[in-house]
Amino acid sequence: MKLMIADTGVANLASVRFAFARLGVEALVSADPQVLAQADRLILPGVGAASAGMKALQDNGLNELLIGFQRPLLGICLGMQLLFTHSAEANTSCLGRLSGQVFALPSSAGPVPHMGWNSLQISKDDPFLAGVETGSYVYFVHSFAAAISSYTLASSCYGRGFSAVVSQDNVYACQFHPERSGATGSRILQNFLEVKP
Repeated sequence: MKLMIADTGVANLASVRFAFARLGVEALVSADPQVLAQADRLILPGVGAASAGMKALQDNGLNELLIGFQRPLLGICLGMQLLFTHSAEANTSCLGRLSGQVFALPSSAGPVPHMGWNSLQISKDDPFLAGVETGSYVYFVHSFAAAISSYTLASSCYGRGFSAVVSQDNVYACQFHPERSGATGSRILQNFLEVKP
C-alpha cells in the first residue's frame, strides 16, 4: 500500500509520519501532484489559516489533484476545513469535496483558538470509527469548524456543536489531531488504513 502525505507547506508533517510509523506503515511525503496521484491512501494535513492553505494548494497544483482524488483521502484539522465549500476565515473558497460552510468558533465558549482535549459524541456507525466510543477524548487546536451535517460521524462542542469527524464516499476527515490523540487517535488512523477503497 502506498500511503502518502501531501506537503502543503502549512502542516506539521513529522508528527503525522511518526504516528503512522508507530503503526508500522511508512508514509511518503511529497508536494508533487503526479507523485501523490499514485497514492493508495492520501493524507491532507494542515495548520494555520484557510487562505494560506488554499494558496499553497493552488500554487503547487494540489487543488486539482485533491478535487479529483478517488481513493481514500483523510483531511486533518485545517485539511478537513479545506475539503468543504467555503470557510468564513478570510472569506475563503475551498475545495468543495464536501458541501458546507466552516464557521468561526464563538469566543463566548472560552479562549480561541480552542486548544485541548474534548470528548466525541458518536452519531453514526462507520468502519472509520470502529472501536471508538462516545466519550472518547481527542486533542483539538482550532479556531474554525464545520457545522454538524449529514456527513458528520462524530461531533464535539466548544460554545456550539461542530463536526469532529466527517465522511462522504472516499473522503474522511478529523477536526482534531489523531496523531496527537493517544490510543483513540491511533485507532482512527489504523481504521483509515483498513477502510475499503
